[in-house]
Amino acid sequence: MKSFKIVISIVVVLLLSSFNTVHKYYISNTQIEYVEEKKSVQIITRIFIDDFENTLKERYDEHLTFDDKDSKLIDAYIQKYLTAKLKIKINDKYQLLNFIGKEIEMGIVKCYLEIEDVDEVNALEITNQILFDLFTEQQNIIKLNVNSQKKSFVLTKQNDKSVLNFN
Repeated sequence: MKSFKIVISIVVVLLLSSFNTVHKYYISNTQIEYVEEKKSVQIITRIFIDDFENTLKERYDEHLTFDDKDSKLIDAYIQKYLTAKLKIKINDKYQLLNFIGKEIEMGIVKCYLEIEDVDEVNALEITNQILFDLFTEQQNIIKLNVNSQKKSFVLTKQNDKSVLNFN
């Protein structure tokens, strides 16, 4: 009986571990913070490098890799993609996202963006469609720190927009 329990335990562990290798999560994380002293909205978007690279290959250049020496070309593609897929309205007005740069850390691409000359934030509308064009299961986590209020939510392909009021 004891050996039967051991065999069943081994089979269960093997089944669970094989399930975990088949299933993959598609998640990005975007932090948005209003820095009143600088009159700017600072944005950091974190995207898994392999998913982002595959998306940029599909859309712009099938030979692209983040290992390329031509960092300016990669930055141009990142800026083009992010400004097409991440839209922010502040006080009912669409804002220009300035791409500042990127860093790669442990399989994650951290993209830095900024919206300048923001006197106040009373209402914020965020549309985040990052990676939805390649991964229907994609979830985009948004974390906000605006006017000393912290909020977070998840956007999906079926629900890619959120509107928040800070009055």
